[in-house]
Amino acid sequence: MARILLVVTLVLFGALTSVAVWHHGYRGIFETMFQSWAGVQVLVDLVIALVLVLVWMWRDAQVLKRSVWPYVLITLVAGSFGPLLYLLTRKTPGNAT
Repeated sequence: MARILLVVTLVLFGALTSVAVWHHGYRGIFETMFQSWAGVQVLVDLVIALVLVLVWMWRDAQVLKRSVWPYVLITLVAGSFGPLLYLLTRKTPGNAT
């Protein structure tokens, strides 16, 4: 069930991101955020949240003995796609097959 929710989230978020990039461009998404203090606040909040997730991913990857670098790079370039893909491909020792 969790995997289905991750896939649905990834697909819907990917579609939303595609529309936003199509209409505004990659750079345009960030330009919009700097047009008001409210936009800057949302951007800073997103950065804080993603840094916390990156710390968790780093520690989790060490425990599971997997490479976290591809997901860190995706997170730095494309935001939430990195953590979503990490969770989608994550296998815990108990359910690894």
